[in-house]
Amino acid sequence: MSLFEKARRFFQASDGKEHTLGPAFQYHDAHLPTLWLLGKTGAGKSTLVQSITGNTQAEIGKGFQPCTQTSTKFGFPVVKPVLQFLDTRGLGESGYDATEDIEVCTRQGHALILVMKLGDTEQRDVLSAIRQIKSSKKIVNYLLVHTASQSVSDLHERQRLVQYNCAQVHKILGREVPSVLVDFKLPGGGVDGMEDLVHALSAMLPIISVLLKKQQCSDEEVRKFQELQTQVLWYSGVAGVSDIVPGIGLVAVPGIQWKMLRDMADSYNMNWNKAALAELLGALGAGIGVRYSMKFGTRQVVKFLPAWGQTLGAASAAVMSFCTTYAIGRVACKYMYHRNHEEDVSDEELRALFHSAFDSVKTLARQELTGSGDSADRFVQKSAVVAGSNKVDPGKRGE
Repeated sequence: MSLFEKARRFFQASDGKEHTLGPAFQYHDAHLPTLWLLGKTGAGKSTLVQSITGNTQAEIGKGFQPCTQTSTKFGFPVVKPVLQFLDTRGLGESGYDATEDIEVCTRQGHALILVMKLGDTEQRDVLSAIRQIKSSKKIVNYLLVHTASQSVSDLHERQRLVQYNCAQVHKILGREVPSVLVDFKLPGGGVDGMEDLVHALSAMLPIISVLLKKQQCSDEEVRKFQELQTQVLWYSGVAGVSDIVPGIGLVAVPGIQWKMLRDMADSYNMNWNKAALAELLGALGAGIGVRYSMKFGTRQVVKFLPAWGQTLGAASAAVMSFCTTYAIGRVACKYMYHRNHEEDVSDEELRALFHSAFDSVKTLARQELTGSGDSADRFVQKSAVVAGSNKVDPGKRGE
């Protein structure tokens, strides 16, 4: 049997076994990249979420769900989320303890967004929380957002207040923190500083730039993919995290990709079946099929190697599965679109799209799956969680 045929059978064997993928779905959604919003009530945290996601205020209020005793979370998108916002509600309460919120944010890629309303110089509760967060040594990325910037009309006074907020944060953290100046409620209904905010957030969580990138084009196929892109990213993330445990990815990844293709087909009013899969894989060609199956099999073997295979090897496998799933999803969308419109698309065009889509999410995959502050031990701990272990002994990782 050829390696290409093995790759095809990996997909087909997954049909009808979607119920076995539940743990991978649950693990992914419990470890989403997190933007932790820390600020006083009225500082503009919910409005920041609304501006980033494009959701209405009513949807934001409905979407926030209790996460810890003192915080709520909002997944974006609400269905098949690829990141989440954590809003600290208990900051103004006496004796606020950030321990639970810190734990939530250190499960995956994370960033702490300090939201301070310009002109409000009483930030005692916020500064106290920052001290505790710093002492935990678990939060790496910080961003200071000064809101209501246009409420201070005098430019010199505005700059003075910005410097005052920055100095207070710098005194606690002992280093400069990037900051942006925004106003979500201009008199004319606009927003000021949004581009700077998105750029700053994207530097910490690359998935932000992918989600919010607006491409002006006349290609209807591209616009359709943009509507489905978050779903493809979600499945890619699930495929990646399911691949960090030895033996799991061999079964789960093809199943996740098959489920993704079926969901994509529904969006294009297509009946996705094994014949359609064979046609798509045939269009991609044996070259990609052989390379995929070889790399996929090698990754599964490498993950069984003591120590290295279960840390760096597992991380490499996870990134590869993320990128491959995304590339398959992107190519499938183009294939389905043209097939639905009874149009031809060349095999060469699909192959080129597969490679470009794969390369476009490499950085994103590494950041989402390992986080900016992950060590090898933490990556092993993540693997153990997926496998169902409640306790990890780093000294036994090679057994």
